[in-house]
Amino acid sequence: MDELLSTTHPRMFSLQKIVEISYYNMGRIRLQWSRIWEVIGDHFNKVGCNPNEDVAIFAVDSLRQLSMKFLEKGELANFRFQKDFLRPFEHIMKRNRSPTIRDMVVRCIAQMVNSQAANIRSGWKNIFSVFHLAASDQDESIVELAFQTTGHIVTLVFEKHFPATIDSFQDAVKCLSEFACNAAFPDTSMEAIRLIRHCAKYVSDRPQAFKEYTSDDMNVAPEDRVWVRGWFPILFELSCIINRCKLDVRTRGLTVMFEIMKTYGHTYEKHWWQDLFRIVFRIFDNMKLPEQQTEKAEWMTTTCNHALYAICDVFTQYLEVLSDVLLDDIFAQLYWCVQQDNEQLARSGTNCLENVVILNGEKFTLEIWDKTCNCTLDIFKTTIPHALLTWRPTSGETAHPPPSPVSEKPLDTISQKSVDIHDSIQPRSADNRQQAPLVSVSTVNEEVSNTKSTAKFPEQKLFAALLIKCVVQLELIQTIDNIVFFPATSKKEDAENLAAAQRDAVDFDVRVDTQDQGMYRFLTSQQLFKLLDCLLESHRFAKAFNSNNEQRTALWKAGFKGKSKPNLLKQETSSLACGLRILFRMYMDESRVSAWEEVQQRLLNVCSEALSYFLTLTSESHREAWTNLLLLFLTKVLKISDNRVSTRLRIQPCAGVPGRRPAARELSEADQAMPRLHCCLCRTRGPALSSSVVLSFLLLTQLCSLTSNSPGDSPPEFPQH
Repeated sequence: MDELLSTTHPRMFSLQKIVEISYYNMGRIRLQWSRIWEVIGDHFNKVGCNPNEDVAIFAVDSLRQLSMKFLEKGELANFRFQKDFLRPFEHIMKRNRSPTIRDMVVRCIAQMVNSQAANIRSGWKNIFSVFHLAASDQDESIVELAFQTTGHIVTLVFEKHFPATIDSFQDAVKCLSEFACNAAFPDTSMEAIRLIRHCAKYVSDRPQAFKEYTSDDMNVAPEDRVWVRGWFPILFELSCIINRCKLDVRTRGLTVMFEIMKTYGHTYEKHWWQDLFRIVFRIFDNMKLPEQQTEKAEWMTTTCNHALYAICDVFTQYLEVLSDVLLDDIFAQLYWCVQQDNEQLARSGTNCLENVVILNGEKFTLEIWDKTCNCTLDIFKTTIPHALLTWRPTSGETAHPPPSPVSEKPLDTISQKSVDIHDSIQPRSADNRQQAPLVSVSTVNEEVSNTKSTAKFPEQKLFAALLIKCVVQLELIQTIDNIVFFPATSKKEDAENLAAAQRDAVDFDVRVDTQDQGMYRFLTSQQLFKLLDCLLESHRFAKAFNSNNEQRTALWKAGFKGKSKPNLLKQETSSLACGLRILFRMYMDESRVSAWEEVQQRLLNVCSEALSYFLTLTSESHREAWTNLLLLFLTKVLKISDNRVSTRLRIQPCAGVPGRRPAARELSEADQAMPRLHCCLCRTRGPALSSSVVLSFLLLTQLCSLTSNSPGDSPPEFPQH
């Protein structure tokens, strides 16, 4: 080493003699040679890292020649001499930062692969280790050559000599992962992910090779070796790409990860899925750590959102296997998503819940349905924005309203200039998946931050969180409606009711859906009541907020939700509409006779409460918002069959109305309310039952008065036009 220390004229005589000695002693038995190389190899480690490039180049070139000679001899199974012999290349690549030397090392390894691939056994580990170090380099030529050689190994060498390379299969996948994570070369990153996808095909086509593989450090059952040595490294490295890379690369990695699950998941054992989803849920765990707010918002809106839908797709595809393994974790993850201060992710959580239930509900057991209803109930309870009713301005703070004035009335609930909190909700796409916003941060957060108000930052953050909870509430209402009655069914029904009212012709024939695609028939009465309680709690909260004009004014002046007073009109009407649909459906369902008494009591209570509230409304815009709700209620009452009314309520003939019967005197007031309304509505055909909202109000007034009439009173006359 001393004669190599000269910076100007280093003497290489001894180094050259060491190379010759190594060459001539290579024919010794492997055990003797390994002891000799232990000393000589350490010397090459030091010489290869010499600051003088001439010395280092000579050392690397000498190593190349010796390695080519050594590899020609091949290697017997269960020996590791090649691994020891090629280790100096790995050491030099790790310690020497000279671009020239690093490039030379990569070229030497590439030459070995191209000429001696058939003879390499344990040396593959060193080769992939060198390429792994080259993958993170910033020199394009080094990265390009290393990646080309790696691609050659994966596509051609693996195809011909897979049993010989199986020991280094994990190293190959890890090497490709490192190429994918080099942000300086995005094209290489995408191609590396494609090669990882190609590796999955080897695992699928050659499972027996993994089962037969054994090593001294491997204590795994034969049936699990294909998972430990094959599938797990691939999926784990893809998860690393997702957690480390920029948006376009991690999105591609996420897509490939779930493509592999969907394509080859049928070969996975149940306990493999448990290990796999520990990896998958790391995507969300990454967001539970401290980080910059902007990065977290982008991550949630893109990667987490994508992963959530993909998880639900995999669950649907392999429901029979995953229902016992994954369902609780999925519900927990959906619950976590709706708790985040990110509108897109929160809405996606409710949409995924809906997709999972609609696609798999027919196969759910009673226990799974109970879990589903409990999950929905938990999300409902934790996302009710109670702070909307309790928030107060900080003491001493004087808030000035935005420039747009709103005329205030003491009893006014919803004025025409007030704005619905849910107006910022983006529509769902055709496949029921939320469309991603055009910007990385949520729409709700932007709206609050851009509002010209005197609200302080903590209040802005609170307002943003409250807006998201309002969004989730409305999404959950829609989710329950879609689960119970199937998507778009309720909207279609509302449109038909409105069209019939506009034609002044209501179809009195009772129509029963022959193709019921909703999950109503799979839910027990108690489960439906549980969902109904969620809806009514949401309705009552929205009603309380809309009625609290003082609180809404205070929030408006503080800068909450734009330039007009906020309201929860959509939540108020849609929650009640869904609840009424469920109750009327159960009321006419012959298979739920045992629950009819409770259904009728609940239906009368809900209708009485709703109508009493409606009659107190003074704002025309608020009343107009109830139009579809009124039409729904009236249509449902009209479509109650005569047999259902007479059988359940035992009523007698009513003069002037063929086939109609008034309530018997012995019935209670609650029992008389529904048949009296039914009788009253059926007497008002043609022009009397028009689309006039005023007429609807009068009808509802009649219903409210029915419950206070004595049992002997005759059905009230309905005013004629």
